[in-house]
Amino acid sequence: MKQNAILAMLAGGDRRSIGHSDRVVAMVGRNRRRFAQLMPGLWSDNALIRMRSADAAEKITRNHPEWLEPYRKELLGLLAEAEQPELQWHLAAMVPRLKLSPRELPAVVTALNRYLEDRSSIVKTYALQGLADLARNAPSLRATVAGTLRGATRTGTAAMKARSRKLLAQLADA
Repeated sequence: MKQNAILAMLAGGDRRSIGHSDRVVAMVGRNRRRFAQLMPGLWSDNALIRMRSADAAEKITRNHPEWLEPYRKELLGLLAEAEQPELQWHLAAMVPRLKLSPRELPAVVTALNRYLEDRSSIVKTYALQGLADLARNAPSLRATVAGTLRGATRTGTAAMKARSRKLLAQLADA
């Protein structure tokens, strides 16, 4: 399969770099059709393209969360199966932007709770953020998520403790 130009911009270099991800964000963020060319990168065989595609998609969908809806089923599957930390933390940020059905919500919560067991502090911190984002829109989750956040303020890494304190304050105001 021939690689498209957007994904080609995300190739090369090493994992310590986001490559041309910011250029892709600027270019794709103005054109929904280009977003459709970016999304297959989340399933690329190339770990750098996966990571950078997820980074770009996460940044773009901060302003255009509705652009994720056509990829709902695939994103939910990827959230449950992803093992690459850079992909996991971007998925933890993106998937709560979907308009999840009552049937989909428990699977997302389960996946994010599994991310809390990951070795990566960044994955864990983004999972906490994702759970809090879900709880803002699903009041039935607030008590459980608040408990998880309180636990992270006691036993998490410094980043997890700081983020959990901030998220608890935001949930209290919701």
